[in-house]
Amino acid sequence: MVSAVLFSVVKQDLAVAVRQRAELVQPIMFFVLVVTLFPIAVGPSPETLQRIGGGVVWVATILALLMGMERLFRDEFNDGTLEHYRFSPCPFYLIVSAKVITHWFIQIMPLLLVSPILVLFLNMTAQMYWALILTLVFGTPLVSFVGAIGVALTLSLNRGGVLLALLLLPIFIPLLIFATSAIDSASMNLAYHPQIAIIASLMLCAVALCPIAITYSLKVSQN
Repeated sequence: MVSAVLFSVVKQDLAVAVRQRAELVQPIMFFVLVVTLFPIAVGPSPETLQRIGGGVVWVATILALLMGMERLFRDEFNDGTLEHYRFSPCPFYLIVSAKVITHWFIQIMPLLLVSPILVLFLNMTAQMYWALILTLVFGTPLVSFVGAIGVALTLSLNRGGVLLALLLLPIFIPLLIFATSAIDSASMNLAYHPQIAIIASLMLCAVALCPIAITYSLKVSQN
C-alpha cells in the first residue's frame, strides 16, 4: 500500500512536469544564460575563467534550483491534496521525500546534460569537470531538501520567491565553499575526495533529517 501511494505521487509529479514544460525550461534557460554570459562579462582570459568557473556553475545551479522550487507544494496546497496526503496510509514524511527527490531528478538531470557543453566556455579541464559533476551529484540533493523546508515555510504567502531566496542563500554558503574548493583542488591536480566526502555527509544528513522538518513546516502552513 505504501509503495503504491509513493509510486502514484512520483507518477503524478512527472506527469505535471511534462505537462508544464515552460516552467521546466525556465530554470534551465536561466542556468545556461548565467554560465554563458559570465565569460563575456569577465573577459576571455583562460586563467580567469578556469579560476571562477566552478563558482559560476554552482551559483547558477543553486539559483536555478530555487527558481524551480517555488511550486513544489503549491498546487497540492491549493487543491487540498496535501491535506489528503496527511491522512493517507503512507507516512507523510515519505510522501514529502518522494516529491523532493522527484523534483530534484527533474531539475538536475537537464543541468547535468548541458554542463559538458557549458564548461567549454569556462576553460575547465577534464579533471575539474569530473570534480564539478561529483559536487553537483552529491550537493544538489542537499539544496533540494533544505530548499523544500523554505518552500514549506513560505507556502501560505502569495509571493514567497524573494523571501525564499533571502532565507536559503546564506545557508548554502558552506556547500558553495566546499564545492568550489574541490574544483580548485582538481585544477591543481590535488586530491579533492575530502571535500566530496564532506558534501556527501551533509547530503545524507539532509536526506535523513529534512523530511521531518518539511513535514512539520507543511502542517504549520496548512493550519
